[in-house]
Parts: sequence; structure tokens; C-alpha cells
Amino acid sequence: MPNAFYTDHPWADVEVERAILSAAGIDLREASNNQEATLAAQVGDADAIITCWAPTTARVIDAAPNLRHIARTGVGLDNIDVARATERGVVVTNVPDYCVTEVAEHTIGLAFAMARKIAECAIATRAGRYSLVDAEPYRRIAGQTFGVIGLGRIGSRVAEMARALGCRVLGNNRSGSTPEGVAWAPLDQLLAESDFVALLAPLTDETHKMINDRTLALMKPDAFLINTSRGGLVDHDALARTLAQGRLAGVALDVQTPEPPDLSAPPYNHPRVLVTPHTAFVSTQSMIDLRTRVAHQVAAVLAGEQPENVVN
Repeated sequence: MPNAFYTDHPWADVEVERAILSAAGIDLREASNNQEATLAAQVGDADAIITCWAPTTARVIDAAPNLRHIARTGVGLDNIDVARATERGVVVTNVPDYCVTEVAEHTIGLAFAMARKIAECAIATRAGRYSLVDAEPYRRIAGQTFGVIGLGRIGSRVAEMARALGCRVLGNNRSGSTPEGVAWAPLDQLLAESDFVALLAPLTDETHKMINDRTLALMKPDAFLINTSRGGLVDHDALARTLAQGRLAGVALDVQTPEPPDLSAPPYNHPRVLVTPHTAFVSTQSMIDLRTRVAHQVAAVLAGEQPENVVN
């Protein structure tokens, strides 16, 4: 009986996946933890690996002689050695569009939360302080310049939402092509002109710590920075220095490096920093969609069929 090996998952159980795979005649096993050494020791005769954030490295891949498929329960592939999988003839898949709406909504929601001081005022009133002036200044979003770095599915949706709010939208990506109504701008120009900067780019060697001392210095002192993509896009030490200098009106971070971060340390403990625990992609609908589609990918590959979203 073919079997799939589940390295890690943020949800409570794997019954959604197990039901689909069982109906296809595939057994499902779970790792005892998501450490590389454990995964390499336990992957065994797996025909497929299902992985969320665990390091699916060459060591893990090579420890599975029967491996035919690695399914990523998400979008990014930085935890998978895709090159080694390709060398081994192992199909790699992801689900690049399952949470487009959720991440875009979360990004825009964080912009509202910071500009309108929603979280700050809610916390204050719960603590018994009912004051209009304590959280000033409040900012209008309509009419502001909203910069979007990365114009894939999610970035394009964020740009569309920002335009609907009455914002001027600047975009930056490698291709230089933008959705309708979005003006492409070089990175330095986008940072210098934007009141809101949303990071929606993939994490690559080129984008690693693209938000650093130099690029932060280009931003308006009263601008807002939002990261709902990958923690590695931001040099968090540089961000802490920028905030300590009194620059930036607010920062919203849904993704960190590492996760979870030390919330008692800068920049996470700064009063102008709003942290959410990597929840941008989560909704009841997106999780069912993701888990169902991943299970069907595995079933397809192990049945000798073509799955959706092959990345190699």
C-alpha cells in the first residue's frame, strides 16, 4: 500500500487529508516532530511527502528511496530543495492561489488597523481608557499613495483593493508589468513616495532583507510598512533601529524570522509595531481548500496522473 508522510501542519489534525488519501488506497503517516534529523529518520518508504514549513532538504529527500512526490501545503517553496527533488525525478507541487483573498484582506486590514488606530483604541477601551485624543493622529486612507512590492496574485489583489479605497497605487516587480491602474515604479521611488508599503514579494536571494537600513531611510518618516509575505524580506535589526530613531508611523508584521520571534525584544515590542501570528492566510474556507487540493495532488501523482500546480 503506498503511503504519504506528513512532516508538519498548523491545524489540529489531518483527518481531511486522511479521508481523501484513504479513499485512494494511500496510507498517511505523521512525523513526530519537524526537525531535519527526525524527518530523515522517519520518512522511510514514503511515496509522497506532504510538508508545510518543515525543512524538506536533500537529506530528507535522499532518505526516501521510493519518493515520487513532494506536496507543499502552501505557496512558497523555500523550505523544499526543489533542485534535489528534480534531480531525483520527484514531482513538486504547491497551491499558489488558495489564500489570495485572505492575505489581501489581511494586508488591507492591517493598513486600516494602523492608520485608524483600531487595535490601539480597542486595547485601551478594554483596559478602561475611553479617549479620542490618546491615540492621535488618525489617518485617512483614501487619497494616500499605496506601494505594493510584488505584483503576483496577492499583490495584484491588494493593488485592486487599494485602488477601490481611493488610493494612488504604485507597484514594483521584476517584469515591469502592472495591473490596470497601477503605476510601475523603481523600488527606491516607490519607497520614497508611498504612505503605505506592502511587501508581497517572494523570498529569494535578491529579495532577502530588501527592507534594510538603506531602503528604510528612503521611506517617509510617517509612512506605514506592512509585511504579509515572508519574514526574510525585512532586516528586523534595521527596522528596530529605524523605529528607535522615531521614524515610521507604524509597522505591521504577520511574518517573522524566526517564528515565533522574541516578542519582548525590538522591533516586536515597539508600541508602533502591530504583530499578528502568521494568520494572514488563514480562514475556514482557505484551509479546507488547501488541504483538499493537496490531498488530491498526492492521490493523482501516486495514481500515475498529472496533478495541478507542478512547479518543477
